[in-house]
Amino acid sequence: MKLKTAKKTRSKIKKSNQLELTFLENPKNKKNEDQNFSINNTINSISRIFLSSLIIVSFFYITPIIINFAEKNFYTKEFTNNSKKILAYTLNKENQNTEESEILKEEDLLLDIFSLNNLESDSVRLSASTIKQLFKETDYNLKDVRKTKLVKPVALTLLPQEIKMIENSKKKKEFFIQIVLPLIIKENNNIRLDRKTLFSIINKSNNSDAEKKWLVKKYKQYGVSSRDLSTLKIRMDEIPVSLAIAQAAKETGWGTSRFARFQNNFFGLWCFTDGCGVKPRRAEPGARHQVAAFETVQGGVAYYLLTLNSHPAYKDLRVLRSQLRSTGTPVSGHLLAEGLMRYSERGQDYVEEIRAMIRINHLDAL
Repeated sequence: MKLKTAKKTRSKIKKSNQLELTFLENPKNKKNEDQNFSINNTINSISRIFLSSLIIVSFFYITPIIINFAEKNFYTKEFTNNSKKILAYTLNKENQNTEESEILKEEDLLLDIFSLNNLESDSVRLSASTIKQLFKETDYNLKDVRKTKLVKPVALTLLPQEIKMIENSKKKKEFFIQIVLPLIIKENNNIRLDRKTLFSIINKSNNSDAEKKWLVKKYKQYGVSSRDLSTLKIRMDEIPVSLAIAQAAKETGWGTSRFARFQNNFFGLWCFTDGCGVKPRRAEPGARHQVAAFETVQGGVAYYLLTLNSHPAYKDLRVLRSQLRSTGTPVSGHLLAEGLMRYSERGQDYVEEIRAMIRINHLDAL
């Protein structure tokens, strides 16, 4: 009996030793597993960081290539204006019953503008490289314009033909804006001076013969057959440069259209007076309209401003502008774009596109 007991005790001791060995080995194995797990995590993290960095770098490297490819293959064709060209002043019998009960005569309304075509001009079409050098020498750049709101008086008479060949989209846009901006400002300054003269006349109890003749001329120019001073005051006002640039860019494909380069027509507007322009290639049989042509780009810009300021289709634009003036609210291109619902058959979509162009290209800062 004693021998059996001793044997059992020895067996228990052996099992206990085995358990001790087992427990002693477990912490070491666990430590190794933790180290392996940590190493794997580190490797995975480095791999993810490397892969993410590679994707980001690839994105910024490939995106400009794709954009330039698209510009070169899909957008360098001559721009096709899909907007409905609302004639500055139609002579069609169907449209003679115009808003505001006025009889509009294109010859009277556009007399000053068409007379620019008859003046002897020493207009020279400068090359794009020459114009760029001129801008550089005069220190004229859009970055400074956005900061100081001052524009160099660099007024060109003709659009360079090479603008269509500029492949870099950003450079083409900036170049086009630099060309058009001084022209718009010049016409707005002319309107501002006329408006100052008008207010001076309104505030007088008696007007001189010269002032009366000036008023008669402006009534005709702005299509105010009723000779109402309040109507003339609403019409004789500036157009925001941001709105004008956005529309010029939209209607000409940033200066690349045939009518912009050869007819100096930046806004796709028509005329009906014989000899006022050129017949569109795809004109319908019996169509009387022509695409207005000008000897200089200045005439085309003046035509556009006068159109918005006097055509019945843009009465809402003028009313909105007048309301903004009366409340002291800045007249921005973004706000005034709402009055262009009838400029295109696309209506509100066209308005939103113009607003998007103003926003994306930071035109309201000019």
